Amino acid sequence: MTTKNISRVLFAPKLFTHNVPAATQIRLSSHGHKKAVKTPLYDLHLKYGGKVVDFAGFLLPVQYSDLGVSASHVHTRSSASIFDVSHMLQTRVRGKDCIAWFESICPVDLKNMPDGSSSLTVFLNEKGGIIDDLIVTRVNSEALYIVSNAGRLDVDKQHMKETSERFKKGGKDVDVEFWDCSERALIALQGPKGVASLQGLTDIDLKEQWFMTSRVGSVAGVKDCRVTRCGYTGEDGVEISIPADKAEQVTEALLQSSDVKLAGLGARDSLRLEAGLCLYGNDIDEAVTPVEATLTWLIAKRRRGEANFPGADIILRQIKEGVAKRRVGIRIENGAPARKDAVLKDAKTAEVIGQVTSGCPSPSLGGNVGMGYVAEKLKKVGTELLVNIRGKDVPCTVAKMPFVPAKYYVKK
Repeated sequence: MTTKNISRVLFAPKLFTHNVPAATQIRLSSHGHKKAVKTPLYDLHLKYGGKVVDFAGFLLPVQYSDLGVSASHVHTRSSASIFDVSHMLQTRVRGKDCIAWFESICPVDLKNMPDGSSSLTVFLNEKGGIIDDLIVTRVNSEALYIVSNAGRLDVDKQHMKETSERFKKGGKDVDVEFWDCSERALIALQGPKGVASLQGLTDIDLKEQWFMTSRVGSVAGVKDCRVTRCGYTGEDGVEISIPADKAEQVTEALLQSSDVKLAGLGARDSLRLEAGLCLYGNDIDEAVTPVEATLTWLIAKRRRGEANFPGADIILRQIKEGVAKRRVGIRIENGAPARKDAVLKDAKTAEVIGQVTSGCPSPSLGGNVGMGYVAEKLKKVGTELLVNIRGKDVPCTVAKMPFVPAKYYVKK
């Protein structure tokens, strides 16, 4: 991710482009013979003309019949859109030692976070590589709520299960419960008019709920909904966790507003890229550290001093001494976008100095945006590079991220 504290979409290894307008290319899953899972909103997607595809093992809409990908993207930036993100793994953790356990696998400072606050963080391996990016909410000193990526669902489950079991064997009190999407749905309402559309349907005072805070209340007459002010678009918005059997009721109520439309994976990908947010499996993975990914801010100050998170020796050395490569933004003014794995070169020497990890046309700005890794000496904004697209070297420029200014609802 890239701008602070945000939620994520996922990666999976097969390219989907058929009949999708050129705003983006979605990476879909190849997960053997496992049957793709229907989310609680599957029937609603079909009702509204959703083009459903298999994404990370879940059946989700890539777009809808009323709006193409680019139009849906623009509508989100100007009004509001609902995204079905029920594929993401929702986890509840309880126990008096839950914070100590979670800090043993992440570099976040949960101990000093207020109750009801949320933070982007990462699971790290012993080499400092990113196992996954996720959002954790400190419900209170003995309860956490976690949302992580569907593309890493099995990995994350195993990681949390194994580490919590080791903690429990040491006499610690921690209990991890994974919610299936048949139990809890998750939708993201994103865009400048989204919160206003939600306020009349909830008993939560959204004027007092700031970016990266989380509350439980009623939405559209449905109790036990968790509303977290966050998102994956760079816009103001919320993610709403809902009892699965009430997901359609809440979504239909929100759609009664003329400002709110449904949006799919296509717009979600181009929106997150304009916002400079990472896609796991493309822009970050287990071979990349937070420092290399320009996510050093995820390593909390107290945790740096204690140096007791996985890979701390490597990450702290990188913070002090620097790295060989760094994630940067890329702008291409004309022509086709650079896609994943496109080679980046030094414009002066034509030497290969990195590669693109994500790229697409920018509906908001025109031209194309992307991100990738380059040699440290070439990370400066404004540096001219070349990117190889379809066998031709095309001029591009290292650009500041986010490409589109963030509009999060923060205290002034």
